Amino acid sequence: VQLVESGGDLVQPGGSLRLSCAASGIYFKVGRMGWYRQAEGKQRQLVATVGNSDSPSYLDAVKGRFSLSRDNGNDTVFLQMSQLNPEDTAVYYCYAQITTYQGWRQVESTYWGQGTAVNVSS
Repeated sequence: VQLVESGGDLVQPGGSLRLSCAASGIYFKVGRMGWYRQAEGKQRQLVATVGNSDSPSYLDAVKGRFSLSRDNGNDTVFLQMSQLNPEDTAVYYCYAQITTYQGWRQVESTYWGQGTAVNVSS
């Protein structure tokens, strides 16, 4: 099982980016998905998260600027980021709670993407 991310880039302040993250491999189901970010020298923080059927929730600092959406049929989550500012510069990590079979048991684990860098700079 792996999460494959894409979309990080260098962008000017006020610009937009769209991150995507797709689950692949052999698994039973994908539950909650979302994005964390970690800026240099700072702790990782939860940016946005969504379950299979609920509404997304967001970090206060990104509310109104970021939008999280999900394609359940393809187990993919998207983070549309607009009005970016230098404080949004970080490595963004996708995560997902994925259930796999281990023998006869269903086991839910948290999986992480490799990280994609977002750099907001003029």
